[in-house]
Amino acid sequence: MDPVRPAVFLDRDGTLTEPRHYPSRPSDLVLQPGISPWLRTLREEHGAALVVVTNQSGLARGLFGAPDLAAMHRHLRAELAAFEVELDAIYVCPHHADGVVPGLARSCACRKPEPGMLLRAAAELRLDLSRSWMVGDFASDVEAGSRAGCRTAWVGPGAAATASAGGPPVPTLRTATTAEALRAVCRDLAA
Repeated sequence: MDPVRPAVFLDRDGTLTEPRHYPSRPSDLVLQPGISPWLRTLREEHGAALVVVTNQSGLARGLFGAPDLAAMHRHLRAELAAFEVELDAIYVCPHHADGVVPGLARSCACRKPEPGMLLRAAAELRLDLSRSWMVGDFASDVEAGSRAGCRTAWVGPGAAATASAGGPPVPTLRTATTAEALRAVCRDLAA
C-alpha cells in the first residue's frame, strides 16, 4: 500500500515538552507554550499524523524503568487531550552504548541520529516521509529527519548554531520556539 499522509515527528524533551535533564516522573513533562493549537491544526486541517520519536537513554542507564516511562507517556497524552490533541504514536529508543541495563546497553539503528524510529513509524502508520517534518531541539533530531527523507525544523537555542563542514545536515527551518516551527509547518502543508 502506498503512503497516505504526512507526519510531524516530534522530539519529546525540549521540543514537545519543556527541557528537563532525564525526566523520570509524569510531572516532569510540561508542554511547551503555544503548541496545542498548531498540533490540533496539523492533525485536523492538514491530516498529518503526530508522532513522538524520543531517545530515552535513562532506561539503559537504569535511571527509570519501563513502568515509569509508561506513566510519563500516559500523562503526556492526557495533557495533550486536555487541548483536544491526540498523538498517533510514541516511538522510544531505550538504548545507549554506555548503559548498564542488560539488553539495552548497546548501539542500535533507532537512536537518533539514526532514522530507525521514523522509518518504523512510516511503515506501520503508512506515512509519506517526503511530505513529513521532523521537529527537534538537537542536531541528532535534524540528522534523523534528513536521513529518513523528511524536512526538518530545529528549535530552541541550538537552532541558531551555524553548520560546520562535515557537521549535521542543515535544517529546512530554524526557529526559537516549537510553536513557531509548528506554525511554519502548517503553512507548508497548506501550500
